[in-house]
Amino acid sequence: MSAPLGMPSLAAGPSPQRRAVLARRIRLLVAATITYNLVEAVIALAEGTRVSSTALIGFGLDSVIEVSSAAAVAWQFSARDPQRRERIALRIIAFSFFALALYVSVDAVRSLLGLGEARHSPIGIVLAAVSLAVMPALSWAQRRAGREFGSASAVADSKQTLLCTYLSAVLLAGLLLNSLFGWSWADPLAGLVIAAIAVKEGGNAWRGDTCCAMPPPGAVAATDDCACCD
Repeated sequence: MSAPLGMPSLAAGPSPQRRAVLARRIRLLVAATITYNLVEAVIALAEGTRVSSTALIGFGLDSVIEVSSAAAVAWQFSARDPQRRERIALRIIAFSFFALALYVSVDAVRSLLGLGEARHSPIGIVLAAVSLAVMPALSWAQRRAGREFGSASAVADSKQTLLCTYLSAVLLAGLLLNSLFGWSWADPLAGLVIAAIAVKEGGNAWRGDTCCAMPPPGAVAATDDCACCD
């Protein structure tokens, strides 16, 4: 029987079989994210050191931080009951966001003060372009699976991956503007905006306030009032 008018409906939630499929899918997506970010980190750090690019080095360190976030979700979903580890995983993801924001802010200020001038980097431009194409797809797939499973940590980690998309765009723009016009100030200014976003998302993860994670079976369905549900 349908719920009376004006009363919230109850979320039935996925079946146990479907939850097992979703948990396996999340583990695979997390593994793919970790693998890609490890490769990305090695390339970015090596190339950033070669051309003295603080933006590339920062991008590489961000990849390392993303690995820690994805590893936290992988650890959570290695348990028989992943939701028992949800709170700890969210704390790890929150600290990853805060660490990222701190590093990007310090690096942006250093760049604005003129400490170091990066040389042209075709490898960095290609890396940023590839990441800009790959990361949104990984983020969308993990967010979709995390929402259906009802895992706030999986959704939070998908936001970390989406943040890497923004950083990829910032890095690509910075490298191109520096290469084409010599505008070295564009990247650090955009980096400060990314840092602000990271602080906000870190706060959400710390509180467990990651929108779009569906409630567990029998709970009242939450209203869909955030953009990440699109």
